[in-house]
Amino acid sequence: MRNNTNSKIKEIFSLVKSLPYFGFDNLAGIEKNRVYLKILFYRYKKAGKLIGLKKGVYVSREYIDKIEKSGTVGFYAEFIANILYIPSYLSLEYVLYEHNILTEIPVNITSISKNKTARFSNEFGNFLYHKIKSDLFTGFTIVKKGDFIIFKATKAKALFDFLYFRKNLIMDRKAFLELRLNLENLNKKDLSELKKYINIEGSKKMKEILSYF
Repeated sequence: MRNNTNSKIKEIFSLVKSLPYFGFDNLAGIEKNRVYLKILFYRYKKAGKLIGLKKGVYVSREYIDKIEKSGTVGFYAEFIANILYIPSYLSLEYVLYEHNILTEIPVNITSISKNKTARFSNEFGNFLYHKIKSDLFTGFTIVKKGDFIIFKATKAKALFDFLYFRKNLIMDRKAFLELRLNLENLNKKDLSELKKYINIEGSKKMKEILSYF
């Protein structure tokens, strides 16, 4: 019996060590008993052989060691941001900092989703998701970084999202300037794209904010 159990555990870890993330469904062909898997994952997470990404989703330490050696952990964190909450794309402070429109380093890995606001924390960071209307869930590109496919807002869409969630706090030009945005890093194409999203959103408030540029 013990040999059978050890053989099954080896089979499980042989599979998951090559996966960027996994849950119970990925192991259904080996073990369908979720109670058993929960106990197994708990023990191996405590032993440091598994890392919890969120409830029911894990990655093996062996997989992370491999991408650490390849220097792609940052790409992995962006990839995981998309996976933890589907559908979503990276945006807001995280992307604006990347384009030097914000100079302050963001505390969270920020994303936009169609789902309700959510937050997850694991050893790769704090992942924060803001809900947006379906017609504004647009303006992102698909980027390949290393082995990872990542959904990320364009510079203009990240700025739109940033302003959209603050529009009721931006009472006048002074409040806008206090955001300390590096608008010189926007070109004509970026501004044209930004106007497109403001027209889709359609509020007088966002049009007023655009006039402060």
